[in-house]
Amino acid sequence: MTGGAGDNAVAGRLLPWSGTDGRPCYLVGDGTGYVSRLADEIEDVQIDMADRLLGHAAELLEERRVTGAELRYLARRLSESLRDVVRIAESRGARLVRPPRP
Repeated sequence: MTGGAGDNAVAGRLLPWSGTDGRPCYLVGDGTGYVSRLADEIEDVQIDMADRLLGHAAELLEERRVTGAELRYLARRLSESLRDVVRIAESRGARLVRPPRP
């Protein structure tokens, strides 16, 4: 999307949700529409939830009496949260303006 001769592909924004078949969803547009704003809000919620989950994990891991089931549950939630945050980073990284190659 640099406007150079090699830019034939249209890049889309990776959205923070998947389609019903589990495949990624993309949005092509100027980033000002309803779906873009909704995606921004969902990303904000996901990042906030990840931050809160990290705090909860720290508290839980300081306790002496934590069951295996509690640790597995925590690990699943942390994994889900990390997956969400990585997806957000990929989406935002793909939208960064890159200088044209010489």
